[in-house]
Amino acid sequence: MISTVVPYTVMQTSIYKAVLKAFTKELPKALRVRPVAPFGACFNSKGIGISRLGPGVPIIDLDLPNKVVWRIFGFNSMVKVKEDVLCLGFVDGGLEATTSIVIGGHQLEDNLLQFDLAASRLGFSSSLLFRQTTCANFNFTSTA
Repeated sequence: MISTVVPYTVMQTSIYKAVLKAFTKELPKALRVRPVAPFGACFNSKGIGISRLGPGVPIIDLDLPNKVVWRIFGFNSMVKVKEDVLCLGFVDGGLEATTSIVIGGHQLEDNLLQFDLAASRLGFSSSLLFRQTTCANFNFTSTA
């Protein structure tokens, strides 16, 4: 499910724990710090590089039907909560979550989504930062 009302992606507990475990395993040199609610994994940002795609953290791939992959880069996966603290911007939705994953606003930011209601399809760009643009200055009238 996709939501512009939910600020951060919410995952059912078993999914959340698996993502958290895999993510932190791929970031072994980053110093973990005390979590800041509502997040479960936070890091000292001084040990994490940065690029135009955001913090230099592992890419999170969401495998969708028909071999489609939505890649989430540091800009959309991490949240700056304090001067030197970045948190993984995913939230534990509990064991009884009604939806296994709800993709939230932070993860949607600067991703162009196209809804084809007639065909019941969703198209997405992944991060517009690759195109050195954002949703705020994207040219919707361009044909290229």
